[in-house]
Amino acid sequence: MTAALAPTAHGVEPHRGGLAARLNWLRAGVLGANDGIVSTAGLVVGVAAATTARSPIVTAGIAGLVAGAVAMALGEYVSVSSQRDTESALLAKERVELALAPEGELAELAGIYRAMGLASETADQVARELTAKEPLAAHARAELGIDPDALTNPWHAAGASALSFAGGALLPVLAILLPASVRIPITFAVVLIALAVTGTISALIGGAPRNRAVGRVVVGGALAMLITFGIGQLVGAVGS
Repeated sequence: MTAALAPTAHGVEPHRGGLAARLNWLRAGVLGANDGIVSTAGLVVGVAAATTARSPIVTAGIAGLVAGAVAMALGEYVSVSSQRDTESALLAKERVELALAPEGELAELAGIYRAMGLASETADQVARELTAKEPLAAHARAELGIDPDALTNPWHAAGASALSFAGGALLPVLAILLPASVRIPITFAVVLIALAVTGTISALIGGAPRNRAVGRVVVGGALAMLITFGIGQLVGAVGS
């Protein structure tokens, strides 16, 4: 059996790891854009309900976009950095174990493949061939579920999160710049359409029912804007 056909700890062939990673990145980007749309739309709609002056609305929208993008980037950087540190420590430990007890590690790897359903002789052969080719990668994938060549870069994760959030947040910021008589209804429409698109993409990526996924994000976004609109009107009435 070749390395490309050998099962991993997650039951996925190694050559499919890149595809799974790309799908995870795409899913994270969609979620980041969705967060940007909802949070910024709620902010600008709330301010627009309190005042028709364009300056405070624009200021609030840009501040929300920048602050949200920075917060997303920092959160993702810290999270991925912690994950990468843990994975690096596990890989270092596995590297030491391979150097000190190669036969024991080989037997452990063969045992993993036997537990997955391979015949004893086949499991031994797969373990030997994979270990001979890329010992650390073979053992890390099967035992730890980690691909040493595909560790997530925290800087890439932070940048992707910031960009996806900012891209989503830009839609309500631009929509709210329209004339006062139409800015709120058009912002509502633009935001709900954008949320329907992100919900559809999310459903396609995850293989979930599209109507349910779209319904959740659209209803949630509509509620967020309605609540902030009501608060904005209340605050505007009290301040006037």
